[in-house]
Amino acid sequence: MGTPELISPRSPRVAAARRLARRNFRGKERRFIAEGPQAVREAAAHRGGDGEPTLIELFATPEAADRYADIVEAAHAAGARVHLADADVLADVSQTVTPQGLIGVCRFLDSPFQEILDAKPALVAVLANVRDPGNAGTVLRCADAAGADAVVLTDASVDLYNPKSVRASVGSLFHLPVAVGVPVEQAVQGLRAAGVRILAADGAGSDDLDDELDAGTMGGPTAWVFGNEAWGLPEETRALADAVVRVPIHGKAESLNLATAAAVCLYASARAQRPRRAPTRRNVSGRS
Repeated sequence: MGTPELISPRSPRVAAARRLARRNFRGKERRFIAEGPQAVREAAAHRGGDGEPTLIELFATPEAADRYADIVEAAHAAGARVHLADADVLADVSQTVTPQGLIGVCRFLDSPFQEILDAKPALVAVLANVRDPGNAGTVLRCADAAGADAVVLTDASVDLYNPKSVRASVGSLFHLPVAVGVPVEQAVQGLRAAGVRILAADGAGSDDLDDELDAGTMGGPTAWVFGNEAWGLPEETRALADAVVRVPIHGKAESLNLATAAAVCLYASARAQRPRRAPTRRNVSGRS
């Protein structure tokens, strides 16, 4: 693919990309970093609500550009500027210990909350006070895999575009609408007004997930509210829900972590809704 075009970490293009590791710069520029072939591939295929490509720039080592020539071609087709750079430059921009040779600069892609409501969602994940970026990205991935229609991050949750969140979503960030910065009470009220039942997931919930499934109460539109990794949902948030549901522990485990509990809850709803729902998205090449 030729000699690297960007040989110095002090290049203005590299410096601009490196600054996106910081939240204030991401917010100012409304851009974020996507690392690795899976995330960059999905970014190159994604377009925002205005129809504009999400991927703006691609930095690639010559080796990665050869190995992932299809991704480089997709980036060119999306109108992104493609820069060849040596491995030291990529390492300077990367937020990972072992960079994979591809780093994309992307436009923000979150959706207005009202657009999510207008689409009449059947399954939504609401992240309330989720502070760990890895957990946030993993829950987003679980929601995508379960066929959820949207994810909502409340104003007290982690930044959607934190590099760890983006990596943990493994490309799912580009697959479904995500609203950010929504106060939890507004999220609940809006979803309920749209005909969505609100279930708060809590280990100390008064209702058992198995009992809900056996009773046949989970077939309608549902939003699951997931809380903080360490202390769960506060009482005022639980009080907003139509039911507070616990995942039953049949063995001797003390509890489930956030992402595992979210996967169980979302898949339970997806299974309960399946006879009533047409598929909304195809399986994306079977990739995990």
